[in-house]
Amino acid sequence: MTPQLYEIAELLGDGISAELSAAVHNVAAALPFTLRFHQVDLSRARRDAHGAETQYGDAEERIRQFRCAMKYPTETYKESPNAVLRERLNFSVIHRPVASIPGIPTLFKKPVDLHIIRIATGGTYEDAGRRVGTDAAVSVRVIEARPCTEAANYAFQLAQELNCGVVSSSKWTIQRATDGLFEDCVSLVAEKHKHIAYRRELFDSLLAKLVMRPEDFRIIVTPNEYGDFLSDLACGLIGSMGLGDSASFSFTNDGKVENAMFDPAGGTAPDIAGKNICNPAAAFFALSTCLRHLGERRVGDAVKRAALDAIGAGERTRDLNGTLTTSQFTNEVVRRLALLLNSDSPAARD
Repeated sequence: MTPQLYEIAELLGDGISAELSAAVHNVAAALPFTLRFHQVDLSRARRDAHGAETQYGDAEERIRQFRCAMKYPTETYKESPNAVLRERLNFSVIHRPVASIPGIPTLFKKPVDLHIIRIATGGTYEDAGRRVGTDAAVSVRVIEARPCTEAANYAFQLAQELNCGVVSSSKWTIQRATDGLFEDCVSLVAEKHKHIAYRRELFDSLLAKLVMRPEDFRIIVTPNEYGDFLSDLACGLIGSMGLGDSASFSFTNDGKVENAMFDPAGGTAPDIAGKNICNPAAAFFALSTCLRHLGERRVGDAVKRAALDAIGAGERTRDLNGTLTTSQFTNEVVRRLALLLNSDSPAARD
């Protein structure tokens, strides 16, 4: 029988991007189906040599062709490639899963298992503002109903899958117009999912409660800038900014996912690029989320489990106080993945 074939775009970047891509390809080679990567180079050097517009156009074309992409860290120079792709592809929702990893030392004692659903547009990031005279400045904060509704729909669908509740968070008592619109949109979606527990939390109160009782939160849906702040806080609680992955989605008019992009949330790390010492774990987590999106839940879960088990067993890269190189850690994940896929363990079942 011919193995299932999935074709996806792969957006290369700067710094450690090439090493992360190589690590993902090594894991992909161990999967029980074929991933065919179609590469577009979005590195600063390529954008300078061939024109940024050309490279972004190629990336957009590939993503629209295959409706799915893996992306690696890119340098923000003149513009943010992430922001450019977000605008060109109408990505309106960002999903950031953040969970405690056994064996990673942290200053935080309680376990975290959180899904942050962030509106990818609007908020304070949409308008850089302008100076008014010499002593004042102004910017316009825009929140639109459609991305609010799309984020809420995604959050409640995920809650149904995970059998948990949803919390929406903003400053609706102060930002009555903008955050009020967001909360109204979430409430309308919640009305269609009355079997799912739902509540609101003021954002400042949520930050305090998350630190004191993280077990009370599983899925949080929030406007753009709040989700950005919350994602960094949550990664700090689990001990590393480099252990998170991110997924971006655009949607059709009837609410179905149109395009999806998956990436490790860390930066380009130019100081360690080419030294075979970067940590590819977040790239593996992004691959895991990508596989789940493609419908390969069993294998996607096994990829993440293999990486988590390796870290928990002390098989780590230097940034996590380990001794393994990038390639050695990747080989260990591939070894564990093979065992999981050939076993009857829960991680290897649907």
